[in-house]
Amino acid sequence: MKITRRKLAAALATAAALPAQTPQPQTAPAADDLQTARDRMRANANALANQKLPMATEPAFQFKA
Repeated sequence: MKITRRKLAAALATAAALPAQTPQPQTAPAADDLQTARDRMRANANALANQKLPMATEPAFQFKA
């Protein structure tokens, strides 16, 4: 049986993609879990807002164009 490299690559790619296409059941987070996460984020944001940083503080990275 003769098969080209392109056909072999396509067959392997198709075989590799099949298990990844199984649908995952979507579950919505519970309302109390969502509210707890929002409260935690709000508390963390308030704690960060209360920290004072001097203007001379530089970020740990640089943007380069």
